[in-house]
Amino acid sequence: MIEQDDSENFQRQALTEHLRELRSCLIISLVAVFICFCLSYAVIRPIGTWFFKPLTEVLPKGTSLIFTSYQEGFFFI
Repeated sequence: MIEQDDSENFQRQALTEHLRELRSCLIISLVAVFICFCLSYAVIRPIGTWFFKPLTEVLPKGTSLIFTSYQEGFFFI
């Protein structure tokens, strides 16, 4: 019965009501993406250190990893 009421209400909404609902969903989605991006950016250094630790442990002393372009950091395997 609830599903039928929702579908009837959905069909009765005017176009502007649909657009308002879409706008609110888009705003909520963008805020969620922004918050998750900020949280991810805050922990990228520890994740990168953990991820490259096995590789840096086998490097000779006094050397480090060098990436000459941005995408090389993703293709080290």
